[in-house]
Amino acid sequence: MELKGTYIADKQRYQNMEKMYARCGRSGVLLPRVSLGFWHNFGGNDSYERSRAITHYAFDHGITHFDLANNYGPPYGSAEETMGRLIDDDFRPYRDELFISTKAGYDMWEGPYGNWGSRKYLMASLDQSLRRMHLDYVDLFYSHRFDPETPIEETLQAMVDMVRMGKALYVGISKWPLEQLSLAYQYLNDHEVPLLIYQGRLNMLNQEPIEQGILDFCHKNGVGFIAFSPLAQGLLTDRYINGIPADSRMAKGKFLTADRLTPEMKDYLNRLKKESEAQGHDMAEHALRWVLSQQGVTSVLVGASSVEQLKRNLQCI
Repeated sequence: MELKGTYIADKQRYQNMEKMYARCGRSGVLLPRVSLGFWHNFGGNDSYERSRAITHYAFDHGITHFDLANNYGPPYGSAEETMGRLIDDDFRPYRDELFISTKAGYDMWEGPYGNWGSRKYLMASLDQSLRRMHLDYVDLFYSHRFDPETPIEETLQAMVDMVRMGKALYVGISKWPLEQLSLAYQYLNDHEVPLLIYQGRLNMLNQEPIEQGILDFCHKNGVGFIAFSPLAQGLLTDRYINGIPADSRMAKGKFLTADRLTPEMKDYLNRLKKESEAQGHDMAEHALRWVLSQQGVTSVLVGASSVEQLKRNLQCI
């Protein structure tokens, strides 16, 4: 078992910078083409040493962007607490090499101020996130979803003020509709805190950001785009080709349910497997390459339950 402070990052971690990184819109930020998401496998119910091994492997191979949210876990807040332990145990000397993001917008605590997009909620949530992660600032703060009941100016001004207060270096939005994305882009530009990035669900089975014009808007206006769920919760891997494994996400039925695995879906997955193999890739690599090939996509967010899984996903670069 490693002791606190003994981690030394691989000296070769930036040797493939041209392949590994892409500019985020028209900003000065380079993001890794593959970023590590903390939505699953990094909470209080997960093994800390496994989480630690995954983040070590990620950083050793050029992944500098760790993506979190206030309610990632479970339980809520525990993924950020894991990040705080990692900072203290291993990554404090490398803080300036890391790009750490967090979000607020979904339910986090009880009562009227622990959800959605009010200034009260967003400001309090960011302060809590900084305490949990043992950080003075985050590199990127997102509005996790659009709040139709709160004036858009209130949400956006809170984000502007976060940057001016030095608690966030950049701001982004996640899953906002196109019309509100356009309004956010203009408001933030007018207040000299440009919109850095948009986070949206994009994969071979769900192409809504393309169909709705969101990806095109981002590309034309110099806003980065980062895709979450690029493997459709694991559906676009070979995991479900022969049924539903007992230890799989689909078997647990929380975020990926068995009714998705229709006869038509099985046929599609088998065709995709043949197509992938014909190109010398496995299905996950093929699916990740497809997302990264879309014009305007800066990075894909992948989760990982093991070092081996992350290693396979990195083959897409």
